[in-house]
Amino acid sequence: MLISPKMNAAINEQIGNEFAASLQYVAIASHFAGEGLSELAGKFYLQAEEERDHAMRFVRYVVDAGGRVAIPAIAAPKAQFASVEEAVKLSLEWEQTVTRQINGLVQLAIQEQDYIAQNFLGWFVNEQLEEVSSMDNLLKVVQRAGEQNLLYVESYLAR
Repeated sequence: MLISPKMNAAINEQIGNEFAASLQYVAIASHFAGEGLSELAGKFYLQAEEERDHAMRFVRYVVDAGGRVAIPAIAAPKAQFASVEEAVKLSLEWEQTVTRQINGLVQLAIQEQDYIAQNFLGWFVNEQLEEVSSMDNLLKVVQRAGEQNLLYVESYLAR
């Protein structure tokens, strides 16, 4: 077995976090679709797929490393939003939380002297930079446009 029980448990927790992110993004996308904001909906449906892919990367890693996958229970996502800004802000906060979680996994891999996990997690470290930056930029665009000018946001995302 190439994965310690401690690392295995921590990654299983992260699998749940990634699936939870996927569900949250589906809820946000569905909210936007219901409001007729098809570009925002499309962006978040795509984000949901990416988060599911992240979870599956962790699943495959655990299996390949000889560990056991145990997906924790996942809480229902928030489904109602007072504004587009609220939903995008939640997404940015979520990505910042995931970044801290990934950093915690890297720290654990260092403590465990698990160089294979450190190498594997490097991809997620880089991915989180992109995820946080993307959500931060989207939030800035939404804030500049305001609720009355969401068609500008739709146009921005369509390009």
